[in-house]
Amino acid sequence: MRVVPNLYPALERQEVVVHSPRHVRSFADLEEYELDLVAEAWRWRREAVPEGYLHALVNEGAEAGASLPHSHSQLAWFREPPPAVAEERGELAVGEVVLERDGLVLACPPASRLPYELVVAPLEVEADGLRSERLGPALRLLAEGVRRLRRLEGSVPWNAWLHNGRRWHIEVVPRLAVLAGLELGAGIYVNSLPPEVAAAALRDA
Repeated sequence: MRVVPNLYPALERQEVVVHSPRHVRSFADLEEYELDLVAEAWRWRREAVPEGYLHALVNEGAEAGASLPHSHSQLAWFREPPPAVAEERGELAVGEVVLERDGLVLACPPASRLPYELVVAPLEVEADGLRSERLGPALRLLAEGVRRLRRLEGSVPWNAWLHNGRRWHIEVVPRLAVLAGLELGAGIYVNSLPPEVAAAALRDA
C-alpha cells in the first residue's frame, strides 16, 4: 500500500492511496487482505493528520472522474464536515437489504438517486468509521456489491465515499444515468429503477 500527495489537489491537503502494487483496474478485483490494507491506510492517515474532517472516496472509471486506470482512492481534508455530511440527521434508512455480513449491511437506500445506488453501514450505530474495526469488512462488502453490479451491468463507472456522521456509512453511486438540469439544478433525482427491484437483482447476481 502506498500513499502519495495528489498531483492536482482541489483542496489544501489531498492524497492518493494506491491500492496494490499489482496492476489492478477495479476495486472489485482486490484481494481481501488488500482491502484490509486500504482500510488501514485510511486509518493511519487520519491518525497522522487528526485535524478537520477526512473525506475518503473512490472514483472508478473515467466517467466517474478517475484520471488513472489503476485502482486507487483519495483522501481529502476539510476544516469541518462538508454540507452533505452536516445535513445528515437522525437514523440512517438503509432500505432494501442485499446482504448482511460481519455486523454490516449492504442495501439499496429508499431514496436512491441513480439505479443500483448502494449503502454499506454497520448494523449498530457507530460514529467514526475511521476508528471502526468494521472498516475493512465494509470495504470488502463494497467490493462484493461492485462485483454483483458488474455481473448485471458489466464494468460501469461508480463513485463511493465514506460519510463519518452520526452513523458512519459508505455511499456507492453507479454512474448509469446522466445527471441533467432537473437533478443538478433542483436537486430532484429521477431514478428509473426502484430500489426494491435493484436489491432483488443484486441479491440474485
